[in-house]
Amino acid sequence: MTEPSPFTQSTPSEVLSSDEIESLTLTLRRKQGNWVEWGQACQQLQKAGRSPQAIFEETGFEPIQQNQVIVAAQVYEGLRQSEATPAVLEHFEQRGSDILYEFRVLTQPERVAAANFAHQHRIDSDEAHEITKALKDFSRLSKVPEPFTTHPGDAVAHQCWVQARQKSDLQERSRLIAKGLRYVQSDAARRELEKLLTDFSIVKQQPAPRLPLYRLESDEDLPRILPLLGKLPLPVDALKAVPILEEQEPFRIVKFAGEGAWVPLPGWQVLLSAEDPIAILTQSDRLPFPPDQVNQEVLIVIDRAQRTWDEQAYFAIETNGEIEIQWFPEAPQQNLLGRLLLVVKPKRILDESLTKELWLTDE
Repeated sequence: MTEPSPFTQSTPSEVLSSDEIESLTLTLRRKQGNWVEWGQACQQLQKAGRSPQAIFEETGFEPIQQNQVIVAAQVYEGLRQSEATPAVLEHFEQRGSDILYEFRVLTQPERVAAANFAHQHRIDSDEAHEITKALKDFSRLSKVPEPFTTHPGDAVAHQCWVQARQKSDLQERSRLIAKGLRYVQSDAARRELEKLLTDFSIVKQQPAPRLPLYRLESDEDLPRILPLLGKLPLPVDALKAVPILEEQEPFRIVKFAGEGAWVPLPGWQVLLSAEDPIAILTQSDRLPFPPDQVNQEVLIVIDRAQRTWDEQAYFAIETNGEIEIQWFPEAPQQNLLGRLLLVVKPKRILDESLTKELWLTDE
């Protein structure tokens, strides 16, 4: 499930009458119906050309809330079409948009299994995030490790089993074992976890490499993209035909005709040596081992020419038809789409208007 891109142009794809727009807006303002209907209403309004900010001003639904209920409603619709049990559908129809939102990155069969599991154990959004990560990590293994199964409970139990074997602190080790035993599904997997209660050997795991983080530190690191008109002599009409470039902060992204955009970056050596680099915007919490506790928008650069596995690098792979960044301690089964060159954090600017003014000093 893809999230809205911050630089995708919102072209209306659904025609609604003024009465229909007013009716949907009133439904959201009064919070009539359930959250699934709110998500569908937000999506209809956005497809009709209403911006998330305009919807927020008219209904009180913040843009981040709109995104959550829209995506979660799509996940719910997938559960309904996949014939999830009536009890599960009834449960999530009234609550749990934050939980289904976490399941957006799973495959359809995994979503159904995770929803059943979430309903059975009455989990919250934090636990849903852990379950999602466990299922994703489990699905990337070349084969299902014995004696665990593909059930969500066994996936979480396997994650706890792996982490517990790395802990020397008995209290933390016991906590992980207890957590695994709470969720484990198969008897064989349960016995494997219980062995750790008497086996205190430590298994060291190769640490993941650090993300290649960069930050724009000065105004000189923020170059500008200028339209190149050509070489003189040129007709006056050529000057008039040049479009006005509108930069979008914090990375000064410039849109161009069609779908896509240009973004300027400094001439760092890692970029100069890249053969086929492309830039992608993402939220930092979508990266493995997020670099900060605060979720923020970052820019990542992938070199599509580098597809040879390296244990000290992160790579782009395809997951459910979408791009995902991952680290692999061993050579993966999946095809690598490109190597992650860098993660760019936006420049810290206290007052952006000051960078556009020339400061005069008295001599």
